[in-house]
Amino acid sequence: MSQSPAYQPPAGGVVPHVNVEGASDASTFYQRAFGGRELFRNVAEDGKRLMACHLQINGGSFLLSDCFPEWGVTKQPSPTVTMHLQVDDVDAWWKRAIDAGAKELHPLADQFWGERYGRLQDPFGVNWSMASPSKR
Repeated sequence: MSQSPAYQPPAGGVVPHVNVEGASDASTFYQRAFGGRELFRNVAEDGKRLMACHLQINGGSFLLSDCFPEWGVTKQPSPTVTMHLQVDDVDAWWKRAIDAGAKELHPLADQFWGERYGRLQDPFGVNWSMASPSKR
């Protein structure tokens, strides 16, 4: 287990917790793609999988862990769940995510509701959307 001495777990609000195959690699991806910062990780007894990983992305908490089929936790990608990032400069965030390996699902564009918005999927099957106010 590694954590900073002043580690504080999420204190409130709705905090997404995602199970993926390859959580350690996913943490590295989220740090590159979304500017995340890893606050905590707990490695499973097998020394390979993560029991828990706490990242801070864009000021919010994001929890992640590996799948553990032996405990009934299997990979279950969901087309109905999307992690949303409301950001200051969506074009810069979008480029960074694409450069890190995210796949475009819905092109980034100015939308009728006044935001510049797009949807991505990360290499671990998690859907993400991003938006900031449109500049037009």
